[in-house]
Amino acid sequence: MAKKDYYTILGVRHNASAKEIKQAYRRLARRYHPDVNPGDATAEQKFKEVSEAYAVLGNPENRKKYDQFGHQAFASGFDPSFAAGGGSYGFHTGNFKDFFGGRGSFAEGFSTIFEDFFGKASPRPSPTPTRGQDIEHTVEISFAEAMHGTTSEVRLVRGDGNVEWLRVKIPAGVDTNSKVRLAGKGEAGPHGGSVGDLYIVTRVQPHAYFVRQGHDIVCEVPVTLAEAMLGARVDIPTIDGKTTMTLPAGTQNGRKFRLRGKGAPHLKGEGRGDQYVTVKVVLPATLDEYSRQLVEEFDKRNPLQPRVHMRW
Repeated sequence: MAKKDYYTILGVRHNASAKEIKQAYRRLARRYHPDVNPGDATAEQKFKEVSEAYAVLGNPENRKKYDQFGHQAFASGFDPSFAAGGGSYGFHTGNFKDFFGGRGSFAEGFSTIFEDFFGKASPRPSPTPTRGQDIEHTVEISFAEAMHGTTSEVRLVRGDGNVEWLRVKIPAGVDTNSKVRLAGKGEAGPHGGSVGDLYIVTRVQPHAYFVRQGHDIVCEVPVTLAEAMLGARVDIPTIDGKTTMTLPAGTQNGRKFRLRGKGAPHLKGEGRGDQYVTVKVVLPATLDEYSRQLVEEFDKRNPLQPRVHMRW
């Protein structure tokens, strides 16, 4: 099959300038490059044709030979004096190494042309190592465990289906949504990247009577009427166990007392919050007749007008 005219392949006139030939090659090489058209045999063939054409027309000496003798100028054993007398040789790539600087194959040749034209070609980069994903795992603990710290058994199901058990130390002072970081216990990094981290997210169960407010703990303690009126030493629950608090005589219902250093531990640094105790005076639901008489007598002896300050 006869070779196509190199000028036609590049889509330029026979008197095109070197700049026009170079621009035409640049445009076509980018269009048909194998990296742009992976798996496209037609595009690959086109790319070879335009590279072959530019290898000849892009070199002034080769172009001069081609303009004078055509494809046969690059045929093996070509004799210009014989060609001038009408000899005929079919073109093949076996002698292409002559104008590719001694390289022995067409692939090596047009690779060099492409490198010279677009810059030194670099191998396709290896996949970039990527850090593995972090994992979050929620652990439910009691209020006491949150205050004093605990060790929890964590079951992790990895992306590959493997199950891993970890013993995780949870420090004292965590709250709901606190995070404990375990470096390097996350997902493996793709392409040899570093391993991600595991974050244990705590969820603290509510307590029967303690409520946490930041690093402070509040609770409500019921007392009798006699304890509030006459004063008393009453037992108060704390996260460290029972303690005793002095209730002064005449303590009003709803009065708040502060117990220093009896609150939640600080996660970062030393120290603890405080505990606030609110007194709740509890009255008997029913009174016998004698008790009623005593209360009436007490009211007569201790007249009060607790709402006198209220205006309406």
